[in-house]
Amino acid sequence: MTASLCVSDRPLLIITGPTAVGKTALSIQAAKALNGEVVSADSMQVYRRMDIGSAKVTREEMDGVPHHLIDVLEPWEPFNVAVFQKLAREAVEDIYSRGRLPIIAGGTGFYIQALLYDIDFKETEENGAIRRELERLGEEKGPEYLHRMLEEIDPESAAAIHANNRKRVIRAIEYYKLTGEKISVHNQEEREKTSPYHFLYYVISMDREELYRRIDRRVDLMMENGLVEEVKRLKEMGCTRDMVSMQGLGYKEILDYLDGKCTLEEAVYVMKRDTRHFAKRQLTWFRRERDTRWLIQEEYDCDSRRMLEKIKVDCEKEYQWK
Repeated sequence: MTASLCVSDRPLLIITGPTAVGKTALSIQAAKALNGEVVSADSMQVYRRMDIGSAKVTREEMDGVPHHLIDVLEPWEPFNVAVFQKLAREAVEDIYSRGRLPIIAGGTGFYIQALLYDIDFKETEENGAIRRELERLGEEKGPEYLHRMLEEIDPESAAAIHANNRKRVIRAIEYYKLTGEKISVHNQEEREKTSPYHFLYYVISMDREELYRRIDRRVDLMMENGLVEEVKRLKEMGCTRDMVSMQGLGYKEILDYLDGKCTLEEAVYVMKRDTRHFAKRQLTWFRRERDTRWLIQEEYDCDSRRMLEKIKVDCEKEYQWK
């Protein structure tokens, strides 16, 4: 089928969904079947030495499939949607240059949207005075206070951004103060652009209770595999809570335990609870996206091979591959 892949059509495959739903396995199967390479759309797997807490794909799991945007930054380096967009564009063009199919795999919906619709993040420069004042308020009154501020001026953004994601909360408030426009309105306008890619956008989903059980099992496995030791090593290297990398799920909770702010049992409980909440927000995001094709695990007997057959049939039809 892939022998006749036409790069000029700019085909792009997206395989996404909530955490622990089975994206990694399906994306690797798809890459092997469709002569593809995987571009990670994950905000944590980009960091070196952060393997357990990010559920990073292993070399064994890759099974020879090239992966991009894995282990490309140090934990103290900043990473955001604009950096992802730049790196992902470069990776996609690199994959096209070899006549292969780029497969975007990961659960960060905003990153995927930024790549698909070429969203522009450079309309306003950051304002130092506004930023410093908002950061001061966050330090003094906590993240929930900033989140309530955002809720008052831009409830749509507040619904999409978790209170703990202080950087994005501050950016949304700052954007409103600088422009008088809600950043959610701006993002919606950007999202309505025509994509430069001919994409197929798959969202994997499953029964909510089973997904939550998978999440709980994954957290237990992270603990068994040495998450505490991983975070301890990062802390010894000088990684602190204010770094983007250490604000990821799993890392900030274990850091609180290491700092004596809670017991290990409490940290694990919060990890499970917050990861479940995160999965719920991911699903809400993907339901709002356009042109998505949903793969419900139970409809395919939870068999990734059957889901792959569906993807292959769609590719044949959409791209006229023979």
